[in-house]
Amino acid sequence: MRYEGNTVKDLVVCYIGGGSRGWAWGFLKDIAMDEQISGTVRLYDIDRAAAERNKVIGDKIMAHPDAKSHWQLTVADSLKEGLEGADFVVASILPGTFEEMRSDVHAPEKYGIWQPVGDTAGAGGFMRAMRTIPMYVEIGNAIKNYAPNAWVINYTNPMSLCVRTLYEVFPEIKAFGCCHEVFGTQKLLAAMLETECGISGVERQEIHTTVSGINHFTWITEATYKGMDLFPLYRDFVDKYYESGYSKGHDDNWMNSVFDCAHRVKFDLFRRYGLIAAAGDRHLAEFMPPWYLHDPKTVESWKFSLTTVDWRVKDLAERLKRSDDLASGKEEIKLGGSGEEGHLLLKAVLGLGDMISNVNIPNRGQIPNLPIGSVVETNAYFGKNCIRPIYAGELKSDVQAMVMRHICNHENTLKTALACDRKLGFTTFMNDPQLGGIMPEDGQKLFDEMLLNQRKYLPEGWFE
Repeated sequence: MRYEGNTVKDLVVCYIGGGSRGWAWGFLKDIAMDEQISGTVRLYDIDRAAAERNKVIGDKIMAHPDAKSHWQLTVADSLKEGLEGADFVVASILPGTFEEMRSDVHAPEKYGIWQPVGDTAGAGGFMRAMRTIPMYVEIGNAIKNYAPNAWVINYTNPMSLCVRTLYEVFPEIKAFGCCHEVFGTQKLLAAMLETECGISGVERQEIHTTVSGINHFTWITEATYKGMDLFPLYRDFVDKYYESGYSKGHDDNWMNSVFDCAHRVKFDLFRRYGLIAAAGDRHLAEFMPPWYLHDPKTVESWKFSLTTVDWRVKDLAERLKRSDDLASGKEEIKLGGSGEEGHLLLKAVLGLGDMISNVNIPNRGQIPNLPIGSVVETNAYFGKNCIRPIYAGELKSDVQAMVMRHICNHENTLKTALACDRKLGFTTFMNDPQLGGIMPEDGQKLFDEMLLNQRKYLPEGWFE
């Protein structure tokens, strides 16, 4: 890469995977609309056809009359080809297929375990980690061998364990994980200011927050708007909408999509612990005992949704159809920001504007009462060639105890996957709060069944 004034040219970005395709398109649109950066994006996917399709769509994005920078897109045949000489790596993969996800989400239901997401915590999160960690061992080793100086942005779930695995494999890696869940809570606080104070037009970036915890179980310990402490207002807001929930813009219909919620879980957690839970209710519920997930009727009463794998299959078919339409020109490419901050953080480490954002990185003391080296989600300062975590302070002891349980499970999940250790795997599996209501004998049956359902993505050591 080379600097020319306030621009950087000839950047090389390796994009591994493509997520749900929308993630890749969003990133490509973001960089196409930014006149300060340009270069090459190498697309690598184990499904080469998917990477080739993203190239076709990406080329159309770059050729759009409103595009402000030029990027050449290529398809790499291997991780080595994609990574060699890369300045940045973006990892956004789907570990396995929807058949494995069907097991993650629905196999536990026969034992009364209900999961709205199943990708981070609980039985589903554990099994997803078992097939994801070996993939990230491969990715981490490839980065160490072919792009050791690259900055690495991870979007894949389970976020904490993906980032933790990269640092386990390559301790000198410059990796961080990006998640937009906190953004949604900042938007809720902005909506609160409009609803309760008549202050309209507040952008989420104007809500200054201290973020602490782990991905999808993240907590805001301080929140201000132009110097105004938002906690007293939020307390009244919670009391006002605790029973009904809050759904600005949706009238009484809180569910505009399967990902929506009425924030009742957030409100309940605030009443219990005094901090603002900063993720979607679907995620937050999975880190707790089955208070909110006892059965589908309970879920409905808390006003969020169980996202079935059948819905995901249908949604993917629709997105693939859209991919065909975009590639063929039947649907016109429209440029617009993704709402993600990945490319802005990329620019910050290039020296094109300092920035503070919440990211997933190893704990270097920014949360003093959580283990050093564990991957936590906090604010960090991004500047030229550096990331510096911002001190968040100690978590309240009751919240710290809950977060610690999951961090311990993360460490044991990583050890389990690396060693193919069935005994440690089972005890870790059963230590999740969601599994608290299941007897060990049934837990063993479920563990064995779900592990077998992942077999084609697991090392042979599991079945020797």
